[in-house]
Amino acid sequence: MYETETRGVVIRVAPDYLEDESEPEEGRFVWAYTIEIENTGADEVQLLTREWHITDSQGRTEIVRGEGVSGEQPVIAPGGRFRYTSGAPLGTSSGFMRGRYGMRTGGGEDFAAAIPAFALDHPFNRMTLH
Repeated sequence: MYETETRGVVIRVAPDYLEDESEPEEGRFVWAYTIEIENTGADEVQLLTREWHITDSQGRTEIVRGEGVSGEQPVIAPGGRFRYTSGAPLGTSSGFMRGRYGMRTGGGEDFAAAIPAFALDHPFNRMTLH
């Protein structure tokens, strides 16, 4: 589990290699990742946007931006949590992801909440983040 905190927003990530959806002989490796966003602050927050940097083991990086997550722009009350699962394919057997969520407080203040960098490792090919 990977975790980071920005302004009372705690983001936890648990990646999982999807062997059934991957085709290593075709250069296709697929991971699911489950994200939990916990609001430990005193004000509600809303997740408006996402930005991902997905890097494979050869250093190629794809940047993905969009509104919300999984079709939602959740509002998270103080003490509340939001959880979702998504996925990412790579052309190599390892890599990593990192990113940020564009958040807005109940008072209308925008800020970026860091998503911790996390490894995408084929079970037989472990890589270390530095």
